[in-house]
Amino acid sequence: MTVGRRILGLPFLAFGALILSLTATPARADPCEGRLPSRAGERFSGTVRYVGDGDGLCVGRSGDPDTWIEVRLADFDAPELNAPDGRRSKALLEQVAMGQPVTCEARRGRSGRVVVYDRVIAVCRVRGRPIGDLLRALRAPEGGN
Repeated sequence: MTVGRRILGLPFLAFGALILSLTATPARADPCEGRLPSRAGERFSGTVRYVGDGDGLCVGRSGDPDTWIEVRLADFDAPELNAPDGRRSKALLEQVAMGQPVTCEARRGRSGRVVVYDRVIAVCRVRGRPIGDLLRALRAPEGGN
């Protein structure tokens, strides 16, 4: 009887797992959902709430991700997360900036735009020093896209 229940239970478990996999929602790449500055020179500030990779972070004044501004650092170009040294780059950015108050200024990127790939291009400062300079002082790997 016990063996029969185990065998009968396997199809139900498999069916349940299938249903869960079909109804699961995909994870967002990052939690930052705030309104992005759209003009070069526009300033914003807050605390670094999230670090996505070696040159991407989110700045927010509250714990609500719907208000966090996603930033691509204008003054530092890190390797992609899945590239060699990508994880190290992210760890160094976390070390320098995570939980720190920052002031940022939107800049135009190589394309001439301020917002690229749903991120504002900006120079952000921790205690008055540009994050790019802080990362270079730690010999953070450079050379992303």
